[in-house]
Amino acid sequence: MTDPAATTEDGFLGGRLRLRQLVLGHRAGHDAILLAAATRARPGDRVVEFGAGVGAAGLALAARVGGLDLLLVERDPQLAALARANAAANGIRAAAVVLDVEAGADAFAAVDLLPDSVDVVLMNPPFNDPSRHRGSPDGARQAAHVATATTLESWVHAARRVLKSGGALTLIWRADGLAEVLAALARGFGSLALLPVHGKPDEPAIRVLIRAVKGGRAPLQIHAAVHLNEASGTPTALARAVLNGEQILPPAVTSSRAPGKNCSA
Repeated sequence: MTDPAATTEDGFLGGRLRLRQLVLGHRAGHDAILLAAATRARPGDRVVEFGAGVGAAGLALAARVGGLDLLLVERDPQLAALARANAAANGIRAAAVVLDVEAGADAFAAVDLLPDSVDVVLMNPPFNDPSRHRGSPDGARQAAHVATATTLESWVHAARRVLKSGGALTLIWRADGLAEVLAALARGFGSLALLPVHGKPDEPAIRVLIRAVKGGRAPLQIHAAVHLNEASGTPTALARAVLNGEQILPPAVTSSRAPGKNCSA
C-alpha cells in the first residue's frame, strides 16, 4: 500500500523547474503550465495563485518573470507545505498559505489578502462536471478535480475582491463550460482574451484559457486556437515550446497597458 506521504520529484519547463508532489492525490500537469504561459505579469507585481497545489503554475510563472511578490494559496496543509518547499528548492521567493478560496473576506484578511491589493490572480479551479465525471475514490484528487455548484462563482468572486482595479485574472476551465465562465466574469470583469485549447486539430476544444481585467472595457478577443498534438498524436512544436517554457501564449501579452520586457519568451 502506497504511503500517503510518499512523493516524487518531477521536472517541468524542460527540467528547469523541479517539483516534489504526492504520489497519491492531484498531480500537476499540462494545465498548470498552460495557465502559467497565458498569465501576464511584470517584475514587482503582487501575484496570487488560487488552489496552488504544490505550486506548479505560480512557480512556473515566477521562473519566467523574476521579481514577483508571489503568494500560493492552498487549502490542503500538506500541499501548501510542499509548495513552500518547492519554491525554496527552486530558488524562487514565494510564500504559501493554507486558505480555502471559498472562505470569507475575514479569512483572506487574516493572511494579508485584503481587497484591492493584488495585481494578478491565476487559477485552475476544480472544473469537472459532477453529473458527467466519475469522481476518484481518492478524496483529495476528487476535491481537486470536480466542481461544486458554487466553485466557479466563489473563486471568481474572491479574485474580484482581492484584485486592484485594472488587475487581471487568468484561469483555465473545461471548454464545454465556457458559458459558465463568461457568466461568472460578467460582473466586474471585462477586456476578456480567450484562447481555445484543442487536444488535436480535428477534435473539439478541451480547455479554454481566459484573461479578464477587473473593470476592463475593451472588446472580447478570441485568439487562434492552440493544438497540443498533431492529428497523428505527436506533440505540436508550439505545445513543446510552451511546455518547455520557451514560449508564452497570447493572453499573456494582451493588455491595455504597454507590454513589459518580460512578455516574450
